[in-house]
Amino acid sequence: MYNCANCGLQGCTRGVLEESLPDCPNKNEEVQAKAKALYQEEENKKIAYNAALVEAQGYGIKTRIEETMDFAQKCGYKKIGLIFCKGLSKEAKIVHNIFTYHDFTVISVICKNGGTAKSFLDISEEDTISGKCDEVMCNPIGQALLMNEQQTDFNVIMGLCVGHDTLVMKYLEAPMTTLAVKDRVTGHNPLAPIYLSESYYKKLYPKAKFKK
Repeated sequence: MYNCANCGLQGCTRGVLEESLPDCPNKNEEVQAKAKALYQEEENKKIAYNAALVEAQGYGIKTRIEETMDFAQKCGYKKIGLIFCKGLSKEAKIVHNIFTYHDFTVISVICKNGGTAKSFLDISEEDTISGKCDEVMCNPIGQALLMNEQQTDFNVIMGLCVGHDTLVMKYLEAPMTTLAVKDRVTGHNPLAPIYLSESYYKKLYPKAKFKK
């Protein structure tokens, strides 16, 4: 059972095999060999190579949206799919304008496309936000299929809810990345509760014994 999150050695980051760790992923030669073979596939190598360039050239300098555009340009992706949540409509318009300014063709699809009521999923009134079954459901599968139909080169996910992002990722055919994730409480900064888990967000980890 791999447990990298609790490893204090992290020999892999230095190219060192930690012999004292029986479950270190570095020791799974079969998986590592398979991964290396997959990196040699044309599309995978292009993505990995350009991701490394973007990381090195923008490290601590460029924002996520700048790195996203740099990556797309290096990979030769010209038609960008912008998959966004209704709650971030204003932000999506700005992102759309930024992408088009930098000569990308942008195909954008909102989460509520299709206008299907939540009753379609057999959701009861008490389990809706408005208290009504005719509340329109999010349609991430529709977002994915529409992007596939438009033959986007690269897709950018922006502010989808937990689970909805799962479905859009499941059905998208082109490569994808995430620009922003949904967290209504923290202004879409889901790491805030992690940084504050010893203070304001102790409820996330009430039994933890923190080292001072």
